[in-house]
Amino acid sequence: MRIYIGLTFLVCLPFISFAQAGKDSVQSTYIKSYSDKFFLWPVLKQRSLSFELSNPRQVGNTVRFKPNNAFGIGLGMYLFDLGIELVFAVPLDQEKESNYGKTSAQDLQLNILSRRWGGDFFYQRYQGFYLSNPDIPLSASGAYPQRPDVHTENLGIAGVYIFNYKKFSLRSAFTFADRQLKSAGSFLLSGTFNSFRLSADSSILNPHYASRIGLTESIESLNYQTLSTAPGYAYNLVWRKIFLSGSFAVGPAIQWLHYQDISGLEHSVTTLNSFVDLRIALGYSTDRFFTGLTFASQVRNVQFENIQFGSTSSTYRILFGWRFQEFGVLKKSAWGLLPSWGK
Repeated sequence: MRIYIGLTFLVCLPFISFAQAGKDSVQSTYIKSYSDKFFLWPVLKQRSLSFELSNPRQVGNTVRFKPNNAFGIGLGMYLFDLGIELVFAVPLDQEKESNYGKTSAQDLQLNILSRRWGGDFFYQRYQGFYLSNPDIPLSASGAYPQRPDVHTENLGIAGVYIFNYKKFSLRSAFTFADRQLKSAGSFLLSGTFNSFRLSADSSILNPHYASRIGLTESIESLNYQTLSTAPGYAYNLVWRKIFLSGSFAVGPAIQWLHYQDISGLEHSVTTLNSFVDLRIALGYSTDRFFTGLTFASQVRNVQFENIQFGSTSSTYRILFGWRFQEFGVLKKSAWGLLPSWGK
């Protein structure tokens, strides 16, 4: 049975950016907030965790594995300064599963985004992958080489600091808690710490593909921890109520790698590699209605022997929603609903 579980929390904390910021004339010229509204939106979403092995000395010599992920359909809501998306997978047809195999996935994510900073906590666990770029002809049925025994697990936190927060709003393009009124950009500082694990019942690459990329030892499992920081830049381009948003950050990453070869021998390496954070959004936003197409990707590379291993966590999201005036208890924040200490 194919399983997909998706749950996302989107938390917007306007009060962290200081109350006086909302009164700043420069900020009000560039950004409009909706702290007195609650939102509802249907969403179409796909989260994915893929990996690849390549030979850095030979451009294009890459072996790439992907999960057979379905898009999920769900409902999002923004209430009490807290946003939640519940997404359920669309069942795949039998032909697609025969071509690409079956993937079971658990994918949980918590996003916190204020004017100045944002943070992500994520947990992904996938089983079942297919080789997306085989160099031998496919079978008559069009089936890709499949590895139902391959497991991956990705756990970590990531953060971003926005320097020009009075003119630029990152959340206007991704959580719609704001609306960017005039085009503006900002330098960013991103960082992450995560732990990635990969395991299989046998060698991850068969002798043919291991030899092709120059892997001398067959790898059965590996895990690594990444600590990275990445400067970057983001820009919101606005034309009337249409916006195009993009951010890019790249920087060094310290990684502690541990892997086991097919003979059971353990290897440990500390390396300096790279981390890339990319976000793109296109949408339309008014005081009442908003819609958007968003893409976010985080890429981590680690190198050992003469091989580069890369993991990519990506999110595609299409949504359209409406803002409504808060009333009654909806005017409270999630924190205001908590019982006061000492009472």
